[in-house]
Amino acid sequence: MGKRFDIYPIISVIIFASIVFVFVMAVEYSGRSSIEKQQESLENAISRDIVQCYSIEGMYPPDLEYLEQHYGLTYDKSIFFVDYQPIAGNLYPDYTVILR
Repeated sequence: MGKRFDIYPIISVIIFASIVFVFVMAVEYSGRSSIEKQQESLENAISRDIVQCYSIEGMYPPDLEYLEQHYGLTYDKSIFFVDYQPIAGNLYPDYTVILR
């Protein structure tokens, strides 16, 4: 009967560790989901600004800085890298948003 009481502290530690593990995984998933939503939002903002620039000025923006200066595009450059490749003034540019 003495061994039975020795198991309870071990079971308590296992249950506690399991709860901590589930909590950490939930926080990590939540953070990852938030970053994915930010990336999607940035992609949509760039697309919207490109189309707006073309509709107002009759040409696509020559570079990403142009969108930042004239159309108010802002994003956290420490989190995302945007590869913006203009093709021509009358062709939709190619851009990619990459998580750093």
